Amino acid sequence: MSEATAEPLRRSIEVEYWVVEDDGSLTTPGELVDASSGAEREFVEPVLEVKTTPCSTTAELREDLYGRLGDVLSRADQVGKRLVPLATPMSDESVSERESDRTRIQNRVVGSDFEYVRHCAGTHIHVEQRPGREIDQFNTLVALDPALALLNSSPYFDGRRLAAGARSKLYRRMAYDDVPHQGWLWRYADDTREWSRRLERRFEEFLTTAVDAGVDRSSVEANFDPESAIWTPVQLRSAFGTVEWRSPDNALPSDVLRLADSVAGVVEHLDSADLRIEGERGSVTDDTVVLPEFDQVLRYVDAAIEEGLDSEAVRSYLDRMGFDVEAYSPVSHEIDGRETVTPAEARELRLRHADRLERDVRSAVRQ
Repeated sequence: MSEATAEPLRRSIEVEYWVVEDDGSLTTPGELVDASSGAEREFVEPVLEVKTTPCSTTAELREDLYGRLGDVLSRADQVGKRLVPLATPMSDESVSERESDRTRIQNRVVGSDFEYVRHCAGTHIHVEQRPGREIDQFNTLVALDPALALLNSSPYFDGRRLAAGARSKLYRRMAYDDVPHQGWLWRYADDTREWSRRLERRFEEFLTTAVDAGVDRSSVEANFDPESAIWTPVQLRSAFGTVEWRSPDNALPSDVLRLADSVAGVVEHLDSADLRIEGERGSVTDDTVVLPEFDQVLRYVDAAIEEGLDSEAVRSYLDRMGFDVEAYSPVSHEIDGRETVTPAEARELRLRHADRLERDVRSAVRQ
Protein backbone atom coordinates (compact mmCIF):
# COMPACT_ATOMS: atom_id res chain seq x y z
CA MET A 1 0.00 0.00 0.00
CA SER A 2 1.37 3.42 -0.92
CA GLU A 3 1.76 6.21 1.60
CA ALA A 4 -1.00 8.16 -0.21
CA THR A 5 -3.56 5.40 0.04
CA ALA A 6 -2.68 4.86 3.72
CA GLU A 7 -4.35 8.16 4.52
CA PRO A 8 -7.85 7.85 6.03
CA LEU A 9 -10.65 8.06 3.48
CA ARG A 10 -12.54 11.29 4.06
CA ARG A 11 -16.31 11.18 4.03
CA SER A 12 -19.21 13.63 4.43
CA ILE A 13 -22.97 13.50 4.80
CA GLU A 14 -25.97 15.46 3.56
CA VAL A 15 -29.32 14.75 5.23
CA GLU A 16 -32.69 16.23 4.29
CA TYR A 17 -35.36 16.61 6.98
CA TRP A 18 -38.99 17.66 6.74
CA VAL A 19 -39.80 20.77 8.77
CA VAL A 20 -43.08 20.85 10.67
CA GLU A 21 -44.96 23.07 13.09
CA ASP A 22 -45.70 21.97 16.64
CA ASP A 23 -48.91 20.38 15.39
CA GLY A 24 -47.07 18.24 12.83
CA SER A 25 -48.13 20.23 9.76
CA LEU A 26 -45.52 20.89 7.08
CA THR A 27 -43.92 24.33 7.06
CA THR A 28 -40.89 26.18 5.70
CA PRO A 29 -37.46 26.18 7.44
CA GLY A 30 -37.45 29.98 7.77
CA GLU A 31 -34.67 31.12 10.09
CA LEU A 32 -33.48 27.53 10.70
CA VAL A 33 -31.28 28.09 7.64
CA ASP A 34 -29.27 30.63 9.66
CA ALA A 35 -28.90 28.40 12.71
CA SER A 36 -25.79 26.54 11.54
CA SER A 37 -23.25 26.35 8.77
CA GLY A 38 -24.23 23.59 6.37
CA ALA A 39 -27.97 24.22 6.83
CA GLU A 40 -29.57 24.93 3.44
CA ARG A 41 -32.94 25.14 1.72
CA GLU A 42 -33.93 22.39 -0.71
CA PHE A 43 -36.01 22.80 -3.87
CA VAL A 44 -39.24 22.05 -2.02
CA GLU A 45 -40.57 24.40 0.65
CA PRO A 46 -40.79 22.15 3.75
CA VAL A 47 -37.32 20.55 3.60
CA LEU A 48 -34.07 21.58 5.29
CA GLU A 49 -30.77 19.97 4.33
CA VAL A 50 -27.91 19.69 6.81
CA LYS A 51 -24.43 19.09 5.37
CA THR A 52 -21.20 18.18 7.12
CA THR A 53 -17.67 19.04 6.09
CA PRO A 54 -15.39 16.24 4.79
CA CYS A 55 -14.07 14.31 7.80
CA SER A 56 -11.26 11.78 8.11
CA THR A 57 -12.75 9.73 10.94
CA THR A 58 -16.12 8.60 12.20
CA ALA A 59 -15.55 10.56 15.41
CA GLU A 60 -15.01 13.79 13.46
CA LEU A 61 -18.05 13.16 11.29
CA ARG A 62 -20.17 12.38 14.32
CA GLU A 63 -19.14 15.59 16.08
CA ASP A 64 -19.77 17.66 12.97
CA LEU A 65 -23.20 16.23 12.17
CA TYR A 66 -24.50 16.28 15.74
CA GLY A 67 -23.10 19.73 16.35
CA ARG A 68 -24.86 21.21 13.34
CA LEU A 69 -28.10 19.39 14.04
CA GLY A 70 -27.94 20.50 17.66
CA ASP A 71 -27.67 24.14 16.60
CA VAL A 72 -30.60 23.76 14.20
CA LEU A 73 -32.77 22.03 16.81
CA SER A 74 -32.00 24.74 19.36
CA ARG A 75 -33.23 27.37 16.95
CA ALA A 76 -36.21 25.21 16.00
CA ASP A 77 -37.22 24.99 19.66
CA GLN A 78 -37.16 28.78 19.89
CA VAL A 79 -39.45 29.27 16.88
CA GLY A 80 -41.80 26.33 17.38
CA LYS A 81 -40.59 24.07 14.59
CA ARG A 82 -39.45 20.43 14.45
CA LEU A 83 -37.32 18.25 12.14
CA VAL A 84 -38.74 14.94 10.95
CA PRO A 85 -36.54 11.96 9.90
CA LEU A 86 -39.11 10.27 7.65
CA ALA A 87 -38.49 9.83 3.93
CA THR A 88 -41.93 11.01 2.76
CA PRO A 89 -44.73 13.16 4.25
CA MET A 90 -46.87 9.99 4.00
CA SER A 91 -50.28 11.66 3.69
CA ASP A 92 -51.90 13.16 0.61
CA GLU A 93 -50.98 16.76 1.53
CA SER A 94 -49.49 18.86 -1.25
CA VAL A 95 -45.80 19.81 -1.19
CA SER A 96 -44.89 23.12 -2.80
CA GLU A 97 -41.72 23.85 -4.76
CA ARG A 98 -39.55 26.90 -4.40
CA GLU A 99 -39.51 28.79 -7.66
CA SER A 100 -36.25 28.57 -9.64
CA ASP A 101 -35.14 28.14 -13.23
CA ARG A 102 -33.68 24.70 -12.41
CA THR A 103 -36.96 23.43 -11.02
CA ARG A 104 -38.94 24.95 -13.89
CA ILE A 105 -36.72 23.15 -16.42
CA GLN A 106 -36.91 19.84 -14.57
CA ASN A 107 -40.69 20.06 -14.55
CA ARG A 108 -40.66 20.52 -18.32
CA VAL A 109 -38.21 17.66 -18.91
CA VAL A 110 -39.69 15.12 -16.50
CA GLY A 111 -43.29 16.27 -16.92
CA SER A 112 -46.07 15.69 -14.41
CA ASP A 113 -44.12 12.79 -12.87
CA PHE A 114 -41.75 15.33 -11.31
CA GLU A 115 -44.45 15.63 -8.65
CA TYR A 116 -43.13 12.43 -7.11
CA VAL A 117 -39.70 13.95 -6.42
CA ARG A 118 -41.30 16.66 -4.27
CA HIS A 119 -42.26 13.99 -1.72
CA CYS A 120 -38.74 12.62 -1.18
CA ALA A 121 -36.22 13.40 1.57
CA GLY A 122 -33.02 11.39 1.72
CA THR A 123 -29.40 11.02 2.70
CA HIS A 124 -26.32 11.51 0.51
CA ILE A 125 -23.00 9.98 1.53
CA HIS A 126 -19.78 11.22 -0.08
CA VAL A 127 -16.48 9.34 0.06
CA GLU A 128 -13.21 10.79 -1.13
CA GLN A 129 -11.95 9.62 -4.53
CA ARG A 130 -8.67 7.70 -4.50
CA PRO A 131 -6.53 8.67 -7.52
CA GLY A 132 -6.49 5.75 -9.93
CA ARG A 133 -9.21 3.86 -8.04
CA GLU A 134 -12.19 6.07 -8.83
CA ILE A 135 -13.97 3.51 -11.00
CA ASP A 136 -13.37 0.72 -8.50
CA GLN A 137 -14.98 2.97 -5.88
CA PHE A 138 -17.88 3.81 -8.18
CA ASN A 139 -18.50 0.17 -9.04
CA THR A 140 -18.35 -0.83 -5.38
CA LEU A 141 -20.96 1.75 -4.40
CA VAL A 142 -23.17 0.54 -7.25
CA ALA A 143 -22.93 -2.97 -5.79
CA LEU A 144 -23.69 -1.62 -2.30
CA ASP A 145 -26.87 0.11 -3.46
CA PRO A 146 -29.15 -2.55 -1.88
CA ALA A 147 -27.92 -1.23 1.49
CA LEU A 148 -30.61 1.43 1.07
CA ALA A 149 -32.81 -1.15 2.83
CA LEU A 150 -30.99 -0.41 6.10
CA LEU A 151 -32.48 3.09 6.32
CA ASN A 152 -35.92 2.67 4.71
CA SER A 153 -37.96 5.15 6.76
CA SER A 154 -41.38 5.38 5.09
CA PRO A 155 -43.59 2.89 3.24
CA TYR A 156 -46.26 5.50 2.46
CA PHE A 157 -46.98 8.06 -0.25
CA ASP A 158 -50.11 10.11 -0.85
CA GLY A 159 -51.90 8.41 2.03
CA ARG A 160 -51.32 4.87 0.75
CA ARG A 161 -48.80 2.10 1.24
CA LEU A 162 -46.39 2.00 -1.69
CA ALA A 163 -43.32 -0.11 -0.77
CA ALA A 164 -40.92 -0.69 2.11
CA GLY A 165 -38.79 2.02 0.52
CA ALA A 166 -41.47 4.38 -0.79
CA ARG A 167 -38.99 7.19 -1.52
CA SER A 168 -36.78 4.95 -3.66
CA LYS A 169 -39.78 3.67 -5.58
CA LEU A 170 -41.05 7.22 -6.15
CA TYR A 171 -37.67 8.43 -7.33
CA ARG A 172 -36.55 5.56 -9.54
CA ARG A 173 -39.68 3.90 -10.86
CA MET A 174 -42.20 6.72 -10.95
CA ALA A 175 -40.50 10.11 -11.28
CA TYR A 176 -37.90 9.15 -13.87
CA ASP A 177 -39.69 6.29 -15.60
CA ASP A 178 -39.90 8.25 -18.87
CA VAL A 179 -36.28 9.46 -18.63
CA PRO A 180 -34.67 6.41 -17.01
CA HIS A 181 -31.05 7.34 -17.71
CA GLN A 182 -31.46 10.44 -15.53
CA GLY A 183 -32.53 8.71 -12.34
CA TRP A 184 -31.98 4.95 -12.48
CA LEU A 185 -28.93 3.07 -11.20
CA TRP A 186 -26.23 2.95 -13.89
CA ARG A 187 -24.22 -0.13 -14.79
CA TYR A 188 -20.64 -0.68 -13.73
CA ALA A 189 -18.12 1.37 -15.71
CA ASP A 190 -14.75 0.28 -17.10
CA ASP A 191 -12.89 3.54 -16.54
CA THR A 192 -13.34 7.28 -15.97
CA ARG A 193 -13.43 7.92 -19.71
CA GLU A 194 -16.52 5.76 -20.00
CA TRP A 195 -18.10 7.67 -17.11
CA SER A 196 -17.40 10.98 -18.85
CA ARG A 197 -18.89 9.69 -22.10
CA ARG A 198 -22.03 8.61 -20.26
CA LEU A 199 -22.36 12.05 -18.70
CA GLU A 200 -22.03 13.78 -22.05
CA ARG A 201 -24.62 11.48 -23.68
CA ARG A 202 -27.09 11.94 -20.84
CA PHE A 203 -26.60 15.72 -20.91
CA GLU A 204 -27.28 15.85 -24.62
CA GLU A 205 -30.43 13.78 -24.07
CA PHE A 206 -31.46 16.16 -21.29
CA LEU A 207 -30.84 19.19 -23.52
CA THR A 208 -32.77 17.68 -26.40
CA THR A 209 -35.74 16.74 -24.20
CA ALA A 210 -35.78 20.20 -22.64
CA VAL A 211 -35.65 21.98 -26.01
CA ASP A 212 -38.38 19.69 -27.36
CA ALA A 213 -40.46 20.69 -24.32
CA GLY A 214 -40.08 24.35 -25.20
CA VAL A 215 -37.16 25.37 -22.99
CA ASP A 216 -34.54 27.67 -24.45
CA ARG A 217 -31.22 25.83 -24.87
CA SER A 218 -29.22 28.68 -23.35
CA SER A 219 -31.41 28.57 -20.24
CA VAL A 220 -30.67 24.86 -19.81
CA GLU A 221 -26.93 25.40 -20.25
CA ALA A 222 -27.00 28.29 -17.77
CA ASN A 223 -28.53 26.10 -15.06
CA PHE A 224 -27.13 22.64 -15.72
CA ASP A 225 -23.92 20.94 -16.76
CA PRO A 226 -23.31 17.24 -17.46
CA GLU A 227 -22.68 16.48 -13.79
CA SER A 228 -25.65 18.38 -12.35
CA ALA A 229 -28.19 17.18 -14.92
CA ILE A 230 -28.34 13.60 -13.66
CA TRP A 231 -29.82 12.11 -10.50
CA THR A 232 -28.54 8.56 -10.77
CA PRO A 233 -28.00 7.03 -7.29
CA VAL A 234 -24.19 6.69 -7.58
CA GLN A 235 -22.08 9.43 -9.12
CA LEU A 236 -18.48 10.46 -9.58
CA ARG A 237 -18.47 14.09 -8.47
CA SER A 238 -15.50 15.94 -9.96
CA ALA A 239 -16.69 19.18 -8.35
CA PHE A 240 -16.15 17.70 -4.89
CA GLY A 241 -13.56 15.01 -5.60
CA THR A 242 -15.93 12.37 -4.20
CA VAL A 243 -18.01 9.37 -5.11
CA GLU A 244 -21.56 10.12 -4.00
CA TRP A 245 -24.19 7.59 -2.94
CA ARG A 246 -27.65 9.17 -2.94
CA SER A 247 -29.88 6.16 -2.26
CA PRO A 248 -30.66 5.99 1.48
CA ASP A 249 -33.70 7.60 3.06
CA ASN A 250 -33.24 10.21 5.73
CA ALA A 251 -33.11 8.73 9.22
CA LEU A 252 -31.87 9.34 12.75
CA PRO A 253 -28.33 10.72 12.69
CA SER A 254 -27.04 7.71 14.64
CA ASP A 255 -28.25 5.38 11.89
CA VAL A 256 -26.97 7.66 9.13
CA LEU A 257 -23.53 7.75 10.77
CA ARG A 258 -23.47 3.97 11.22
CA LEU A 259 -24.28 3.46 7.54
CA ALA A 260 -21.76 6.08 6.36
CA ASP A 261 -19.06 4.40 8.45
CA SER A 262 -19.86 0.97 6.99
CA VAL A 263 -19.96 2.21 3.41
CA ALA A 264 -16.71 4.16 3.79
CA GLY A 265 -15.14 1.08 5.38
CA VAL A 266 -15.94 -1.13 2.39
CA VAL A 267 -14.69 1.49 -0.08
CA GLU A 268 -11.53 2.06 1.97
CA HIS A 269 -10.92 -1.70 1.97
CA LEU A 270 -10.22 -1.40 -1.76
CA ASP A 271 -6.84 0.08 -0.79
CA SER A 272 -5.65 -3.35 0.32
CA ALA A 273 -8.03 -5.83 -1.34
CA ASP A 274 -8.40 -7.22 -4.85
CA LEU A 275 -11.63 -6.35 -6.65
CA ARG A 276 -13.56 -8.78 -8.86
CA ILE A 277 -16.96 -8.71 -10.54
CA GLU A 278 -18.44 -12.17 -10.89
CA GLY A 279 -21.40 -14.37 -10.09
CA GLU A 280 -24.49 -13.52 -8.07
CA ARG A 281 -23.51 -13.65 -4.40
CA GLY A 282 -20.95 -10.95 -3.71
CA SER A 283 -18.71 -10.84 -0.63
CA VAL A 284 -16.13 -8.83 1.26
CA THR A 285 -13.24 -10.75 2.84
CA ASP A 286 -9.86 -9.75 4.24
CA ASP A 287 -8.16 -9.73 0.85
CA THR A 288 -10.98 -9.60 -1.73
CA VAL A 289 -14.05 -7.57 -2.63
CA VAL A 290 -16.33 -9.50 -4.98
CA LEU A 291 -19.14 -7.57 -6.65
CA PRO A 292 -22.08 -9.47 -8.18
CA GLU A 293 -22.92 -9.07 -11.85
CA PHE A 294 -24.96 -5.92 -12.36
CA ASP A 295 -28.24 -7.66 -13.22
CA GLN A 296 -28.07 -9.48 -9.88
CA VAL A 297 -27.43 -6.17 -8.10
CA LEU A 298 -30.65 -4.87 -9.64
CA ARG A 299 -32.54 -7.87 -8.26
CA TYR A 300 -31.20 -7.13 -4.79
CA VAL A 301 -32.11 -3.44 -5.23
CA ASP A 302 -35.66 -4.29 -6.26
CA ALA A 303 -36.07 -6.47 -3.18
CA ALA A 304 -34.55 -3.74 -0.98
CA ILE A 305 -37.16 -1.28 -2.27
CA GLU A 306 -40.19 -3.56 -2.20
CA GLU A 307 -39.47 -5.68 0.88
CA GLY A 308 -36.57 -4.00 2.68
CA LEU A 309 -35.02 -6.13 5.40
CA ASP A 310 -38.00 -8.50 5.22
CA SER A 311 -36.14 -9.95 2.23
CA GLU A 312 -33.85 -12.73 3.39
CA ALA A 313 -31.89 -12.43 0.13
CA VAL A 314 -31.16 -8.77 0.88
CA ARG A 315 -30.19 -9.48 4.48
CA SER A 316 -27.82 -12.27 3.46
CA TYR A 317 -26.27 -10.19 0.71
CA LEU A 318 -25.64 -7.18 2.96
CA ASP A 319 -24.17 -9.46 5.61
CA ARG A 320 -21.74 -10.89 3.04
CA MET A 321 -20.82 -7.37 1.96
CA GLY A 322 -19.75 -6.42 5.48
CA PHE A 323 -22.82 -4.76 7.02
CA ASP A 324 -24.02 -5.48 10.54
CA VAL A 325 -27.63 -5.94 9.49
CA GLU A 326 -28.82 -6.65 13.03
CA ALA A 327 -27.70 -3.18 14.12
CA TYR A 328 -30.44 -1.55 12.02
CA SER A 329 -34.18 -1.28 12.68
CA PRO A 330 -35.61 0.55 9.66
CA VAL A 331 -38.58 2.71 10.57
CA SER A 332 -40.55 1.47 7.55
CA HIS A 333 -40.98 -1.95 9.13
CA GLU A 334 -42.07 -0.41 12.41
CA ILE A 335 -44.79 1.86 11.01
CA ASP A 336 -45.89 -0.49 8.23
CA GLY A 337 -49.05 -2.57 8.48
CA ARG A 338 -51.81 -0.19 7.41
CA GLU A 339 -52.95 0.39 3.85
CA THR A 340 -53.83 4.06 4.27
CA VAL A 341 -52.62 7.01 6.33
CA THR A 342 -54.84 10.01 7.05
CA PRO A 343 -53.40 13.54 7.35
CA ALA A 344 -54.04 13.45 11.10
CA GLU A 345 -52.21 10.13 11.45
CA ALA A 346 -49.32 11.46 9.34
CA ARG A 347 -49.00 14.53 11.57
CA GLU A 348 -48.93 12.33 14.68
CA LEU A 349 -46.23 10.09 13.14
CA ARG A 350 -44.13 13.12 12.19
CA LEU A 351 -44.22 14.45 15.73
CA ARG A 352 -43.39 11.05 17.20
CA HIS A 353 -40.31 10.77 15.01
CA ALA A 354 -39.35 14.41 15.57
CA ASP A 355 -39.20 13.46 19.26
CA ARG A 356 -36.90 10.56 18.41
CA LEU A 357 -34.59 12.80 16.43
CA GLU A 358 -34.33 15.25 19.31
CA ARG A 359 -33.60 12.44 21.79
CA ASP A 360 -30.95 11.04 19.45
CA VAL A 361 -29.18 14.39 19.24
CA ARG A 362 -29.48 15.13 22.97
CA SER A 363 -28.07 11.71 23.81
CA ALA A 364 -25.06 12.30 21.56
CA VAL A 365 -24.39 15.72 23.04
CA ARG A 366 -24.34 14.26 26.59
CA GLN A 367 -21.75 11.61 25.65
